[in-house]
Amino acid sequence: MKVIITGGGGFLGSQLCQKLLVRGELTGPSGAPEKIHEFVLLDAAFRGPPADPRVRHVQGDIGDRATVFAAIGTESATSIFHLASMVSGECEERFDDALRVNLDGGRNVFEAARALAAATGVRPRVVFASSIACYGGEAMADPNTDLTKLTPRTTYGMTKAICELLINDHSRKGHFDGRSARLPTVIIRPGKPNAAASSWASGMFREPLNGEPCLLPVRREQQHPMTGYRTVIDSLVALHEVPENKLGGDRAYVLPAHRVTPHLAAATLQEVATERGLKLGPIVDAFDARIQGIVSNWPVSVDGARAIALGLPSPPPLKTIVEHYLVDFGAR
Repeated sequence: MKVIITGGGGFLGSQLCQKLLVRGELTGPSGAPEKIHEFVLLDAAFRGPPADPRVRHVQGDIGDRATVFAAIGTESATSIFHLASMVSGECEERFDDALRVNLDGGRNVFEAARALAAATGVRPRVVFASSIACYGGEAMADPNTDLTKLTPRTTYGMTKAICELLINDHSRKGHFDGRSARLPTVIIRPGKPNAAASSWASGMFREPLNGEPCLLPVRREQQHPMTGYRTVIDSLVALHEVPENKLGGDRAYVLPAHRVTPHLAAATLQEVATERGLKLGPIVDAFDARIQGIVSNWPVSVDGARAIALGLPSPPPLKTIVEHYLVDFGAR
């Protein structure tokens, strides 16, 4: 079988590819494990050439229909992981681009999956990386569940919510077998801060571990649902593997997460630093009303019981997530 990963040049996309390269197989249309013979990674940019002969990079715009259709093709049974997306802060600043990339890009992927099914007679599995930014406004609860009404208060969340509904309807009509993972904020991402309004969530761990100051744009008591990147990758794979007859009509599942504040992050960092003899950089208050305004319209907690019932994993303790980052990416 062939695996397509949109956003394959990004952090989660590359981590997912590495996971599947090691795994070597996924459940195919037969319902049995099938060997993965090819990976196609589609993204606007890549940091280097493929490190494995099974991997092919396709550099292009997810908002361009022809590019997406060419990458997915119509020749073989395929599984698709749709991760490509503009991030939250960018979407607030660039509305038209957000619609083109997040909404039209999603439609391109879904229509290509539909065309693949029509050409091969076999419906592909499509796993979509959604976001807890789908929640917002007056409908938010504590915690938010899969039954909480989606009333997003950001352009990013709006595009994710629409793609979830499209996944449900395409699946209902039999165009493909879709599943949506509603991701909490993913920590700890390596590298530099990005334009995501949630970038501080990784930064308040990453920069201190690197001995550098973190400029914190939100209040120290801000609560936010977070989970580790290893758990997210495991969840995307696990959601792909769930038999279709166990999914029901609503194919969107919020993943379980920890309720984390900067206060808790600082205490966890200090515990890890003491045990490992690390000198931490400071977390510096640098309040940004624009970022705080976006984050204030996101949930403070989620209930992933429905995902857990499917067999998707819960995140390990926050301290373990920090230790995973140190093992995988080091510090200083």
